[in-house]
Amino acid sequence: MLFDDTYKTIENPAEGVFRDRGSKFLAYAYPISSENDIKAIVARLKSEHPKANHHCWAMRLTIDRSVFRVNDDGEPSGTAGRPILNTLLSKDLTNLLVVVVRYFGGTLLGVPGLINAYKAATEDALNHSVIISKTVNDVYTISFDYLQMNDVMRIIKEEGLGVLNQQFDNDCSIQLSIRKTQVEPALFKLSKVSGSQVKYNHSI
Repeated sequence: MLFDDTYKTIENPAEGVFRDRGSKFLAYAYPISSENDIKAIVARLKSEHPKANHHCWAMRLTIDRSVFRVNDDGEPSGTAGRPILNTLLSKDLTNLLVVVVRYFGGTLLGVPGLINAYKAATEDALNHSVIISKTVNDVYTISFDYLQMNDVMRIIKEEGLGVLNQQFDNDCSIQLSIRKTQVEPALFKLSKVSGSQVKYNHSI
């Protein structure tokens, strides 16, 4: 089985809304790259909506379904964060966070009503977003002597590698973004460059 190194996410932040019996559900979708992004986004929305009753959210990261978190923020367990997450899963989207801000309208919606509301608000935000496909890339740094510059640049061009950073002196280094499925052939060629050193940094 071939490793699939592509995934779907959203290009830019997007918003959606759903109303039911006086309650208003405002959904905000954000592309994220790590769990560290969540706290600041939720804090900002809480400051923008200080009178809202709940700020519920769900996030998903990585291209398998292993990294996710949900937060019901005071709503009955399973009625807010989980429906938001299920919507992300059903649309096969990852690397994103959806926060739904609820203003209570005075009428209780019940468990089915809440599940439907959080799902519908999330769907509206995603329907207003641009869905894009991205690849999982590994970041490597190659260090080499200035005399090997032409060899290194030729490989970068041949393999279609992305250059994130470069430093040229007597000792040179280039930080490269390499698509997961291209890593093996690219590293094989780069390792053949005389005197070069290739070091893995992280994945993006």
